[in-house]
Amino acid sequence: MAEIKVPELAESITEGTIFQWLKQPGDFIHKGEPIAELETDKVNVELVSEDSGVITKLLFNEGDTVRVGDTIAIVSEEAEANVPQAEETPKQLEKKKPSQPIAVKEEPVTRPTQRPIASPSARKLAREKGIDLSKVTPFDPLGRIRKQDVEAYSNQSAPIAETVKPTTPETPDLFEPEKPVERIKMSRRRQTIAKRLVEVQHTAAMLTTFNEIDMTAIIDLRNRRKDAFYQEHDVRLGFMSFFTKAVVAALKKYPLLNAEIQGDEIIAKKYYDIGVAVSTDEGLVVPVVRDADKKNFAEIEREILHLATKARENKLSLKDLQGGTFTITNGGVFGSLLSTPILNGPQVGILGMHKIQLRPVAIDEVRMENRPMMYVALSYDHRIIDGKEAVGFLVKVKELLEDPEQLLLES
Repeated sequence: MAEIKVPELAESITEGTIFQWLKQPGDFIHKGEPIAELETDKVNVELVSEDSGVITKLLFNEGDTVRVGDTIAIVSEEAEANVPQAEETPKQLEKKKPSQPIAVKEEPVTRPTQRPIASPSARKLAREKGIDLSKVTPFDPLGRIRKQDVEAYSNQSAPIAETVKPTTPETPDLFEPEKPVERIKMSRRRQTIAKRLVEVQHTAAMLTTFNEIDMTAIIDLRNRRKDAFYQEHDVRLGFMSFFTKAVVAALKKYPLLNAEIQGDEIIAKKYYDIGVAVSTDEGLVVPVVRDADKKNFAEIEREILHLATKARENKLSLKDLQGGTFTITNGGVFGSLLSTPILNGPQVGILGMHKIQLRPVAIDEVRMENRPMMYVALSYDHRIIDGKEAVGFLVKVKELLEDPEQLLLES
């Protein structure tokens, strides 16, 4: 008998939730084949078997929390010899000696012969709504079931919402018991996001300073160069590369914003791994652009596009999310005009971008012009960063973005 255990995942991850079993008791599993999908605080990972054999027992249910080192399943290695190999022909099997009987595992008639191909978000939604994925018709020409397919199926066959009754006197409902509601269990990732956002506000002296940027020069430069840039680099020239370059230049001038606190020490980092917040169906994730100071505009745009695509397809690895030194978040893509970003601990600084909007700007004492303006916000940890440094950092970012030629020289 062999045990399948939860392996070491990453230094900061000690537990996860069984998101989905990919094998069931009685199934044969090969060495290196995944048995379950584990939902961690940051990404979903597949747990693989280190042995071949027949699964005799699953020790946890879907939705259960497991820790690193926990045994989650039992595999009978003895059954491996009794399972016919794929390359053996019927004639070869007939030549087996009677003393070596061949035990062929019979699948229950109720078990589907082929597991539907579906994205993790689709499987999660189907489990929450109690939907059999084999009944969902995919719109993907390759047959992969996506979240929107499950939603469409659910809308077609959604039952009338049941009336929620009061639970117990110890946990009274805060809503009228006769009104229809739906209880939705928070995913592990959403619980972790909620926990960390609250923690950072309790452990850091967070303060935010604001400024505004005239985006005229950058927009003009993009309009003049975007076609040639795309033809040469096969990636579009966006605003994020400009902001990333400006942030790196400002961090070099104000290095404490690129640091973190460990106990009674300040860890000043001499490298620039910039996190870029990406919104996904599962919540906000912050993949990291490594060594942003050493990358040119095209390399930064290509890396951001690659990471954002992986995030939305739920394919980010733990390595993609670890070790950022500073974060940029862009609420402007959703129409936010102004907001206060929350620190991505243990980092001590985060820059918030917002919507570009035409506003009247005084050019001099006489003239006014409508200019494309963006509010920017810098949240910082006041324990090691003073207001003077925070304001200076944000002003430096503003100056560089309003004068892209200076940005090119400094980067």
